[in-house]
Amino acid sequence: MKKIFLTIVVFILFAAADISAQQLIYTPVNPSFGGYYFNGQTLLSEAQAQNGFTAGSSTYNPYSQNPLDDFKNSLNRQVLSQLSRQLLTNAFGEAGLTEGHYDLGDYSIDITPGSDGVHIDIFDIGTGDQTTVVLPYF
Repeated sequence: MKKIFLTIVVFILFAAADISAQQLIYTPVNPSFGGYYFNGQTLLSEAQAQNGFTAGSSTYNPYSQNPLDDFKNSLNRQVLSQLSRQLLTNAFGEAGLTEGHYDLGDYSIDITPGSDGVHIDIFDIGTGDQTTVVLPYF
């Protein structure tokens, strides 16, 4: 047993004489952080290839808004909000919806009962857009 232990110790001592180590050194890739300066163009071209943003793609400019158009849009939103509130109150309240044709500002609204529920057709006279909402029967 002592011979085996002694053999292992001797083997480790001879093997340890050939073992050496060196210090690990980190070198950054990006030249902005001390990396190789010829990597800059490569990194820039890779970043531009991955960039999905295009200059001037934002259409919002607060200085190009017309206050009268803002007022008109706000008024239309309030009318639609009040209409939707009344429709929901009427649809789920005791009175129910009154069918017919309604003209509210730039909107023409038709309310008709159908087999699957109450159909509300909203037509924007200014833009020609049309929306249909179906409130199902419960």
